[in-house]
Amino acid sequence: MAVPKRKTSKARRDKRRSAVWKLEAPALSKCPNCGELKLAHRVCGNCGMYNGRTVIATEA
Repeated sequence: MAVPKRKTSKARRDKRRSAVWKLEAPALSKCPNCGELKLAHRVCGNCGMYNGRTVIATEA
């Protein structure tokens, strides 16, 4: 059975438990049609445009 040769130091243990590994917020880009912030490569939720075309019909 594998047994650690040395005790893990508090610094090494705490580095592993730190918040460094948390995910970052997704990058947002402006919609070229309405200027609303949206996720890249996705339909704009405000105007329904993607890649210069109307994909989702929205009320004016």
